[in-house]
Amino acid sequence: MTDVLDPSRIRLAGEARTRDDAIREAGALLVDAGAVTQAYADAMFDREASVSTYMGNFLAIPHGTNEAKDGILRSALSFVRYEEPIDWDGNPVRFVVGIAGKGDEHLGILSGVAIAFSDDATVEKLSAASTQQQIVDLIDLGS
Repeated sequence: MTDVLDPSRIRLAGEARTRDDAIREAGALLVDAGAVTQAYADAMFDREASVSTYMGNFLAIPHGTNEAKDGILRSALSFVRYEEPIDWDGNPVRFVVGIAGKGDEHLGILSGVAIAFSDDATVEKLSAASTQQQIVDLIDLGS
């Protein structure tokens, strides 16, 4: 899974200012990489409507619904960092990590992201990172 978080899908300065635009931004990175179909990216809004993907510690992990899983072409993450927090249903979000996990790979992907964001020191390093490679190095997805 070493290519799940490719530096080309990392934005150190996201442009979105709203939750919906942030979901679009994260989804577009996955679509542009050929990892998911546009239908999967659109289904991220369906997931958000049913349950918030805000996870705490300034993190949201938008992903499609189970019904949209056939739109995942290969496992991938997109990572967008925002200087100013985005209001995510009343919660401040600075990191939006779009997730697409093929088959059972989503479990390992989610685990790697959860471990990184459960550690306050790692979140500080993610905030301060100046290169995409530093982000890749901080989110350990195993091999």
